[in-house]
Amino acid sequence: MIKEIEVVCPPGQQDDQAFLKTLASAGSKIPQNRITGVKVLKRSIDARGRKVVYRMQVRLYIDEPFKPETFERSYKKISNARRVIIVGAGPAGLFAALQCIQNGLKPIVLERGKDVKQRRRDLANINKQGLVNPESNYCFGEGGAGTYSDGKLYTRSTKRGDVKGILETFVAHGATEDILVDARPHIGTNKLPQIITAMRESILEAGGEVIFDAKVTSLMVDFGTIKGVKLADGERLQADAVILATGHSARDVFEMLHHQNILIEAKPFALGVRIEHPQEIIDKAQYHCENRGPDLPPSYYNLVEQVDERGVFSFCMCPGGIIAPCATDTDEIVVNGWSPSKRNNPFANSGTVVQINMEDIPGDMNDPFRMLNFQQQVEQVAFKAGGGNLVAPAQRMVDFVEGRLSVDLPVNSYLPGCRSVELKEVLPGWIHNRLKKALPVFGRKMNGYYTNEAILVGVESRTSSPIKIPRDRDTYQHPQVAGLFPCGEGAGYAGGIISAAIDGVNCANGVSKYFG
Repeated sequence: MIKEIEVVCPPGQQDDQAFLKTLASAGSKIPQNRITGVKVLKRSIDARGRKVVYRMQVRLYIDEPFKPETFERSYKKISNARRVIIVGAGPAGLFAALQCIQNGLKPIVLERGKDVKQRRRDLANINKQGLVNPESNYCFGEGGAGTYSDGKLYTRSTKRGDVKGILETFVAHGATEDILVDARPHIGTNKLPQIITAMRESILEAGGEVIFDAKVTSLMVDFGTIKGVKLADGERLQADAVILATGHSARDVFEMLHHQNILIEAKPFALGVRIEHPQEIIDKAQYHCENRGPDLPPSYYNLVEQVDERGVFSFCMCPGGIIAPCATDTDEIVVNGWSPSKRNNPFANSGTVVQINMEDIPGDMNDPFRMLNFQQQVEQVAFKAGGGNLVAPAQRMVDFVEGRLSVDLPVNSYLPGCRSVELKEVLPGWIHNRLKKALPVFGRKMNGYYTNEAILVGVESRTSSPIKIPRDRDTYQHPQVAGLFPCGEGAGYAGGIISAAIDGVNCANGVSKYFG
């Protein structure tokens, strides 16, 4: 017999199978000797009361053998199958490739950057010397932006596809089973490279291909139908379907499409700063205690407020995290955040951004690059304000709100370094003013948040793509080019690892239907 119940567990004992049996027995009124195993289905922290607890949905196995689930990498061989070109090896591209294999198709994955191991050298050059390789950085390379910027798997995209199946694929390639049960699952930047490598190996073992340093410079289109792609080195690769999963920072891809008269559209996005606090401030506020102790993880937060008819909200919150330089060109500042799996760094950071609507940016409403050009201009202003070498403009929080230059800046995690700047000189006035109004309100919502111990680092500008590549809702194909499947964050259809992975699966299934 199987029975599902909820149990409440004190921190530190949520992984103790014997203790869970005791709780399960008390909660179900079934003797412990009849319970052969307890499987945790969902687990979340509840900090609303005086004591912080774990609320857990568990499945009891009663009077029958308990067999733990296993997750295996098992894919059919497709070496001689019909070819599908996938441009980009981020989560959308990798999951599209694995789904193509499941569907009996051969994926040819083209990645402009390097594999995860070689990417590390370029990231070291970014952090230590302020040198950006436009083809290999925090955004470009195997695994995409998520590989070296955290691996948070929280998503609201549950209606778009099989979230559980995506998580199980990660587990089959090396992620811990915790991601299957935690309310806010997280892999960690230190673990993601091995998982991404294992996914590549699954593609290769099945007969697919993964090619690095392969930058696509044009699409081969004949009478409105895709025929393949042309690479920067002049090589032409033929296929009857192309999944375009290039990420939100591949500006040259948007230019390529526009040059080939393939429709793209401007779309709204959000822009602001990354805010970093000492982690202990966030823990005290969220756990209502002086010291969270060893049994609780570093706490997170989620804040949102409407200010002058625009949303101001926290985004990509990284407990125990690090602020990273995520520029893709040499004259811009872009910041993001990441955490290792243990989230054991002394700082907590989060993007804090203002929603930008189409009418906020002046110019030709039909110009597809209007929002992208605005994004790029702000990043370049931030670079100049920092003074070069990826030094970022920054300001203490209360100083920002009260309009004064910070005399000094707190110790922080941004390795290239920060320069004290009045951020009103970097951010457009209507964004600056909304942030200025929102931060004290956030402080009233979360005790201790509004403090000069917090630093604002500019700019957080790659929250989502400022351009959308249109596609048919049912077939996933571009309306002008048969066999072209815009996919993931870069096309405007995802906003994180899980939603991008789901979109990759959906596009691969769209290819199968297209092939018939």
